[in-house]
Amino acid sequence: MTAIDHIHLDALGGASGDMFLAALLDMRPDLGPGCIAAMRAAGLPADWEVTLAAHGDGTLTGSHVAITPPAAGKSRPSGHFAEIRARLEAARLTPAVCARAIAIFTLLAEAEAEVHGVEVDAVHFHEIADWDSVADITGAAWLIDALGAGSWSLSPLPLGGGRVRTAHGPLPVPAPATAKLLRGFAVIDDGIGGERVTPTGAAILRHLAPIPRGAAPTTLLAEGTGFGTRKLDGLSNVLRALAFGTAVADTGTDRVAVIAFEVDDQTAEDLAVGLDNIRALAGVLDVRQTATLAKKGRLASAVQVLAAPAAREAVCRACFAETATIGLRWRLENRMVLSRQMVETADGVPVKLVERGPAGQSAKADVDAVASPGMDHLARTRRRARAEREALGEDET
Repeated sequence: MTAIDHIHLDALGGASGDMFLAALLDMRPDLGPGCIAAMRAAGLPADWEVTLAAHGDGTLTGSHVAITPPAAGKSRPSGHFAEIRARLEAARLTPAVCARAIAIFTLLAEAEAEVHGVEVDAVHFHEIADWDSVADITGAAWLIDALGAGSWSLSPLPLGGGRVRTAHGPLPVPAPATAKLLRGFAVIDDGIGGERVTPTGAAILRHLAPIPRGAAPTTLLAEGTGFGTRKLDGLSNVLRALAFGTAVADTGTDRVAVIAFEVDDQTAEDLAVGLDNIRALAGVLDVRQTATLAKKGRLASAVQVLAAPAAREAVCRACFAETATIGLRWRLENRMVLSRQMVETADGVPVKLVERGPAGQSAKADVDAVASPGMDHLARTRRRARAEREALGEDET
């Protein structure tokens, strides 16, 4: 099992939405079905084909993603940002993926609004309004969330040159909106012209907020190479993804997101309801509340939430929505867990069996399941002991 802490992107040929998808899916092809399902959930019509195929150019091999319309002609979604945002909000996407997709589209809309001098909600996407662009962005959001990398870094981006045809007429490369999205990024001129970074690619990279390369972990876990559609003279048109992190030999070890905050201005009754709602979220593993002394001598509740890394962003948003906290802390940690399974006794009591290596198995019956009306502490204790012995296959003595 591997835990990805950091992903580095090498933009040898450039960066676009399909190259980003291809690089990550070349590295993790098992994520392909989930990525495509997210595209469909965002509205990609069933007659649009999505293919992930092996690809090579005689120098490098990798993968290529193609999102193609039906031969009879393609339907086109509305290109207005406000309508695209509303459609994503109504889509059957997880809150985290929906928020990422909207965030990427928002970056594009803000850049276009600045270029054309219009309100953000009034922006009409011309070149990126087709379903393939919506699919690229939604698929990218899903993959970013599924991989759960704590940070990203990026090589210098090729600047390109010349002109590109747009609905507004010929524009210089990089296109004005792309140039605004790439402000602050390191760029190089490798002598090869054309559009090397697309607006969709630039928005995805801006959303990732890449850190300096030197801050990345040092253990290389996996790599993936994504090809773009264009052929470059003397250069492979690829975006390469390198995953760094912790290689874990023990199958009982994984990564967990730890989210912590304190609350001193919310009633105990309301906080309990909020924490129950957080506990019920997909990806949440545990919620713990303890008493602590906060500033000005106030008695406060210290809350710690454990969640799957991919659910971290959605859980953080829920913490803000369900509690009075205005700030929280989060980190990714390694954890080791023992193998366990749930079994049920003959009278319907669920029991958790845990493998403890040479020590054998332990058993724990759920207290709610052994309790019945009219049973006192001694009766519950005896019923629990019987259930646990039955689950372990031990004889009654």
